[in-house]
Amino acid sequence: MAVYTIVDTQELDALLKRYDIGELTSCKGIAEGVENSNYFIETNHNKYILTLFENRVNKDDLPFFFDLLDHLKKSGCPVPRFIADKEGIILQNVANKPACIIEFLSGVSIAKPTVDIAKSMGSILADMHIALKNYQGSRTNNMALSDWHHMADSCKEKDIQQIDSRLYKSIYDELSYLDKHWPHQLPQSVIHGDLFPDNILLRDSAITGVIDFYFAATDIRDYDIAVTHAAWCFNSKDQMFDAAISDALLKTYDAKLPLNDESIKHFSTLLRGAALRFTLSRTVDWINTPADALVTKKNPLTFLQILEFYQDDTNINHILNFKG
Repeated sequence: MAVYTIVDTQELDALLKRYDIGELTSCKGIAEGVENSNYFIETNHNKYILTLFENRVNKDDLPFFFDLLDHLKKSGCPVPRFIADKEGIILQNVANKPACIIEFLSGVSIAKPTVDIAKSMGSILADMHIALKNYQGSRTNNMALSDWHHMADSCKEKDIQQIDSRLYKSIYDELSYLDKHWPHQLPQSVIHGDLFPDNILLRDSAITGVIDFYFAATDIRDYDIAVTHAAWCFNSKDQMFDAAISDALLKTYDAKLPLNDESIKHFSTLLRGAALRFTLSRTVDWINTPADALVTKKNPLTFLQILEFYQDDTNINHILNFKG
């Protein structure tokens, strides 16, 4: 979440008149994240999130996201619903951007998960994957391996080198490795694709919500576990690997939706892909985010360190010990 587009009070009041959700009492921009413009809005009835979809989100994809969350909600997964206006319309236009109002789920986001939270996350991720096994909706993943090449090529070598002298070579060496080893044959389904700790909501140590599905797409299901592992299992301060968090996440997932031998065989490649994906997206954002945008830029070197960890077979063997 972030704020790139400013919405004035007059336009927000006009938007809310199309809904039966009360009158505006407060509005505040949300700076976290990098994808869309987001506002926390409160009315005299309830609390909501207003999202304006910026250039990275294709307007044509929005019906997929609406239907996906409706499916997960009906399956009992803790996700927010999109709010329709009085005419049953979800998609709006605000400040010349496609926009929607989303149910506010109570709870707070976290920076560092505990073992118990990781256990809950593993279980909920398995529940979502089970719910999506027979889901008919689909969306091409625009953050897949082929797109990582485009992302890398979109940045000038000198701009990447200014971030860190080893970053350019590391990116292209890893792309070459993944081109040769990516396990395209593994089962696919719709995945979340961006399940960081700050994309869950927590209340009284219980997960009350999973949010921010705008990277959701059809891809290798096990890759979603790898993304979550890369996002959860390293200390945010010094990037040290947290084996207890890793074991908790993977064991509870595996208890509900077991990883078979083929999944285990290719898991290291998926982990490396997850780390490279975020190294690349953060590199692109670091170089291209406007200086005046109300957004917290994230350092790509964080995930370069994680990638280097996953490149060590000894570390991978420790991770896979969760199977006993």
